[in-house]
Amino acid sequence: MPDALLKVESINVWRGASQVLNDVSLSVGQGEIVALLGGNGAGKTSTLSTISGLLRPKSGSITFAGESGPVSLTSLRPENIVKLGIAHCPEGRQVFGGLSVMENLRMGAYLRHDDQIGADVEHYFELFPILRERADLKAGQLSGGEQMMLALTRALMSRPRLLMLDEPSLGLAPQVIDQIFDRIEEIRAQGTTVFLVEQNAAMALEVADRAYVIENGKITISGNASELAEDPSVREAYLGIETTQATGAEIPPMETSS
Repeated sequence: MPDALLKVESINVWRGASQVLNDVSLSVGQGEIVALLGGNGAGKTSTLSTISGLLRPKSGSITFAGESGPVSLTSLRPENIVKLGIAHCPEGRQVFGGLSVMENLRMGAYLRHDDQIGADVEHYFELFPILRERADLKAGQLSGGEQMMLALTRALMSRPRLLMLDEPSLGLAPQVIDQIFDRIEEIRAQGTTVFLVEQNAAMALEVADRAYVIENGKITISGNASELAEDPSVREAYLGIETTQATGAEIPPMETSS
């Protein structure tokens, strides 16, 4: 595995009286795509929210490889975590519906003070040409797929070293999902590490290098994505492929007589 860019060690997190993460440990290496899989309520969003400072762990540690050494994230404010180089693209896209596409993109760069913001907008317009066509439209007028492209691009406008994506395929048509995942691979190829939370396990495992499975706030399985794609328990629970417990072989569909 490459050197760890992000390391989460034994974090325990509560929302009110309910524990949502129980002794969760994981890592994301420089240049990787790492997927976190699980069902609704498993703890995926809580994991991202804790890394980005929206939730605080009661115990455990989260460290990020800063320019001059490891930096603890557990007591930093969310805006300071963004400054370190971590961007969080939230579930449900959460674009600013009353602002234009261009205004949304500039909001993504609100912590920057360099002169390359315009050049970055042009770069991402090349990655998502439809956003150039929609630049002056209000974000609320975009389709779901276009809003996802905007949310993804807005997150990239902070120039993150680590991009965290929460359910980018949610509610999208299959052809749009394919396009989004193609772009995720391009983003990694251009030097941004990706931590991907997804219920669409098949797509996530196809693009990821490694993956974790979280259930009821606990990491239950981890390994190379290709290995998890062949794991019988993962195939049954998340890929919809029934297998025999003994061999892991797929069970053929029952034949029906006519």
